Amino acid sequence: MRYRLTFLAGVALGYVLGTRAGRERYEQLKKSARQIAQNPAVRNTAETAAQQGRVYAGKAFHTVSDKVGDRVPESVAQRVRSLRDRNVNGQPDDDWGTSNT
Repeated sequence: MRYRLTFLAGVALGYVLGTRAGRERYEQLKKSARQIAQNPAVRNTAETAAQQGRVYAGKAFHTVSDKVGDRVPESVAQRVRSLRDRNVNGQPDDDWGTSNT
């Protein structure tokens, strides 16, 4: 319940501030956000962070699967194996069953 109230307070605050700022300020913020997102340094940093996240997620997956071992039901283990073995566009998937894009 506490989180719901916090969320609703945030929505209300955002609405009040948004209506006071108006459309012009919204367009300025939108333009600034687009410029930041298109900056090559920001894009490189985001891609590096995503790649590191995939590496750490893979390590975490192996650590958890080593510790859990045979305690996982066979149906779940089989699904994980099938996701791991599946190939997309000739490239092997990562440990989460998604392509490395």
